[in-house]
Amino acid sequence: MLTVNGDRDAVERQLERGELACPSCGGVLGGWGEAVTRPVRQLEGDDERVTPRRSRCRACGGTHVLLPARLLLRRADAGAVIGRALEESAVGAGHRKIAELLERPVSTVRGWLRRFAARAEDVRAFFTVLLARTSPDPVMPAGAAGPVAAAVSAIAGAAVAVAQRWPELGTVPVWTAASAASGGLLIAPGWPGQGRNAS
Repeated sequence: MLTVNGDRDAVERQLERGELACPSCGGVLGGWGEAVTRPVRQLEGDDERVTPRRSRCRACGGTHVLLPARLLLRRADAGAVIGRALEESAVGAGHRKIAELLERPVSTVRGWLRRFAARAEDVRAFFTVLLARTSPDPVMPAGAAGPVAAAVSAIAGAAVAVAQRWPELGTVPVWTAASAASGGLLIAPGWPGQGRNAS
């Protein structure tokens, strides 16, 4: 799985030009059909039906789903929905209040928050390093009340640094940047792994 631009036409052009690298071996990816269409719940409005592009490496033969960066791996909700839950948690809201606010099952929201809280310090460190490496004049996030708030603050700071470093990207929503930086794995098991870095 590889996170890519949400613009399907842009991804097709990248595949045609050989601009996407295999996450396994670094080889060139080419188009190779489509993954299963699935509904993705949005923060506002109707569900979006998403059919991610598939690719195959010309060197190792491995196949990879090209996941739009606004989504997270194996989640029925868009990254912005989960990000909103994390932001609310960072300011002290409980899982029941957040579930009511987002109109999601309590058990789903509780799962997101528990997973994130269990790795909040590692996530904070990852995004702080990303911020420091990306910004020519990094402004480190201010102290936050607790590990979840500190991690959310680091994510927001890194997203600002990315937008400043690459203005041609335009405005990149914070949670799209977080998904892209984590490879869609922000709340997946085992991320960030030992030895992972933000380069």
